[in-house]
Amino acid sequence: MNDSVIAAAGLGIALGGKQVLDGLDLEVPRGSIVGLVGRNGAGKTTLIRCLLGLARPDAGGSALLAEPSWDLPDAAKERLGYVAQKPDHPPWLSVRDCCAYVGSFYRSWDAARVASLVERWELDPKQRVGRLSVGQQQALAVILALGHAPELLILDEPASALDPVARRRFLQTIAGEVAGGATVLFSTHLTADLERVADRIAILAHGRIVVHDGIDALRARVRRLRCPPLPGVDPATWPGVVGCEHTADGVVLLVDGTADDIAARVAAATGTAPAVDAPALDDIVIGYER
Repeated sequence: MNDSVIAAAGLGIALGGKQVLDGLDLEVPRGSIVGLVGRNGAGKTTLIRCLLGLARPDAGGSALLAEPSWDLPDAAKERLGYVAQKPDHPPWLSVRDCCAYVGSFYRSWDAARVASLVERWELDPKQRVGRLSVGQQQALAVILALGHAPELLILDEPASALDPVARRRFLQTIAGEVAGGATVLFSTHLTADLERVADRIAILAHGRIVVHDGIDALRARVRRLRCPPLPGVDPATWPGVVGCEHTADGVVLLVDGTADDIAARVAAATGTAPAVDAPALDDIVIGYER
């Protein structure tokens, strides 16, 4: 392992007889916001649990803040913030008492900042946690993860239950954390959120990170080619083709970095040059996930 904020090498784990992670590698640079995307069941939550030392991998290993995930010292844990996919805070406590309870575990807890976030996110400090809506409970979980100003935030689908206003607040808050020096890894299905706040994207498919790059760099590099029918040819095997969809009119190819070469190859095979355009981030993610 090196000194990356997050570093995973050869990470493998099987659950219920299924290989969920299969030789996964990932490095996250300090000060970045990385969006982790993948289909349902791709292993995003399993990866996060392995990184946090909540699940033990069968192969490989990982480190957070240069400390081994499976044996994180208390000093490293105090530098982390984590939001689970399903927050689980004592339902009988009020929001105010829940904040005080969680804060008692951290020496660097900033009660004034937490109170300010509770007010900003329009939570009632006297309301019992168990009576909050699902979205409000998720908002509270994010606030609690920020209360000790962590260096590293790991968030599992943190905005899935938030309404549009709360999601906008969440994204603004996360951007502010990174401006203050934090690093963020968050899993999501919402590519619009990635485009608003993340600077990097990691796509998890088939048990591995199939692409991890800056969002701007990825969008500048990937092109979509709308091709006529290619009988007797399997373009999915061509170098650089990361997505291949057969349609009624022909074939749509998603190409990473070699669009001119692939376009020339299609033109030579069919006599017709394909139409080339820049796909949306959503289309890029779907192409890599297949």
